[in-house]
Amino acid sequence: MSIGILGKKLGMSQFFDEQGKAVPVTLIEAGPCRITQLKSNDTDGYAAVQIGFGGTREKLINRPAKGHLSKSGDELLRHLREYRVDAVEGLELGGAITVGDFETGQKVDVSGDTMGRGFAGYQKRHGFSRGPMTHGSKNHREPGSTGAGTTPGRIYPGKRMAGRFGGKKITTRGLTILKIDSDRNLLVVKGSVPGKPGALLNIRPAKRVGAKGGQ
Repeated sequence: MSIGILGKKLGMSQFFDEQGKAVPVTLIEAGPCRITQLKSNDTDGYAAVQIGFGGTREKLINRPAKGHLSKSGDELLRHLREYRVDAVEGLELGGAITVGDFETGQKVDVSGDTMGRGFAGYQKRHGFSRGPMTHGSKNHREPGSTGAGTTPGRIYPGKRMAGRFGGKKITTRGLTILKIDSDRNLLVVKGSVPGKPGALLNIRPAKRVGAKGGQ
């Protein structure tokens, strides 16, 4: 039973299928993750599994977190995530979640933070067209009108303007696992996933695709 797993993006490569076609893939170092907490309907009102991934230094963990982690093992973990489940029977505190819990050909949803690009203008952030570049124009990359000419005029919420670009959490759905390497804790996933190499990723079994493509 695959609940979910945390991993680190290693980068992209290519994978040759049975027809000899090159397929773009992402290499993910996933787990092993330790089960740090089990929640049940009797104690917490819902059933869930919390897992931890990635070691860290002792001075970066506060005392409450140390006490929480000590119940499941000695290693200090940096990242914790919780997954809702129907029941926690068959799972043990301190147990391991590995890539072996997934299957080749399985569909997964991968969540992570996109690459941050800092402060960006209208063209880079939203794909706006630029102004004329000749004939004395000074409106090369300016926004143009940003609101109505009423009094008092104001800019409505949600207006696309310059600002922070990237660095937000997104989910890529329905990716296929092409290969699993249990010895090196590797998942080879078809296509691209959010983030830059080294970014934290959350891999979960794909949700059922609905009438609109599961978006």
